[in-house]
Parts: sequence; structure tokens; C-alpha cells
Amino acid sequence: MMNDIHIRPLLFSDQTFLEDMLYQSLYVPEGHEPFPRDIIHLPELAKYVEHWGQVGDIAFIAVDSKKNLPVGAIWLRLLKGSQKGYGYVNDETPEVGIAVLPEYRGQGIGTHLFVQLFEVASVLYDAISLSVSKGNPARKLYEHLGFEVFAEDETSITMLKHLVR
Repeated sequence: MMNDIHIRPLLFSDQTFLEDMLYQSLYVPEGHEPFPRDIIHLPELAKYVEHWGQVGDIAFIAVDSKKNLPVGAIWLRLLKGSQKGYGYVNDETPEVGIAVLPEYRGQGIGTHLFVQLFEVASVLYDAISLSVSKGNPARKLYEHLGFEVFAEDETSITMLKHLVR
């Protein structure tokens, strides 16, 4: 399947898809109702993708070449001060968001998105962070890619990965 997937930088025209991926990135435990779609407009979530293209923003889209369909995205933004997010470590470490459409998960797309992000982000940043809900199976992928637990609370874990320059 990965032969049919290519990774490209996010374009301005991908803003709506990026918002869709923010929604897809919200972990819903099995047996629970999905969040309402408009949850992504809450300030604590919207700040991860709104006004995309600020200095330091990095994002890539995975596209199914056969269908010419975007199927996943990874994005990174430095959130600091009053804007700090769920995966906040410090004012120099940007936070990562990632999502792959459900029917494309488990095929290595997330790994390929991360590899592309690591390569570009390592030029600008020493480390990156993310927040993952406890129980989210994606945590195994993050650990496999070198993320380590930085902090945790009752519901989530902040993970940190040092980048090699």
C-alpha cells in the first residue's frame, strides 16, 4: 500500500483537510461516542491548526496516489506562553499533531509522515513533543520512533523526542 502513498508538504489549499485531521487526531476509546464535529473550534484545539503557515509551522500530507486523495497529515507548531498546548514541554519545543484516516491506519503511513517531519524539523528544533491519551494504541508507534514519557496526568501522557541535527 505504501507504494501508492506519497508525502508532500501541506499547501494553503489543504487547510480544511488539516482541520479534518485535527478532528481525526482526537482519541475516542472503543465503545464511546465520537466528539461533536465542532469541538475543533474550541480555542484549546483550534490553536493547533488555525492561521496555518506561521513562522516555524511544518506540515506534511500523505496522499493516496491512485485516488488522488489526502489520507493523513502530520503537523508541528510552536505553542508557547498563553497559547501552550496539551503537549507543552517548554517555549522552544513545538508540539506535533498527526492523524491518518481510519481506513488507512496500520499501513505505515504514520511512520513515513514522522520520518519526513523529523528530517525537516531537526533543522529548526532540538526536540518535539506530543500529547497522547492513555490507552491510545498510537503510543506504541511514538515509543517505537523514540518518543519518551516527559510527564503524565490521569488521562494523558506528554512525550518528548530529541532530534538529531
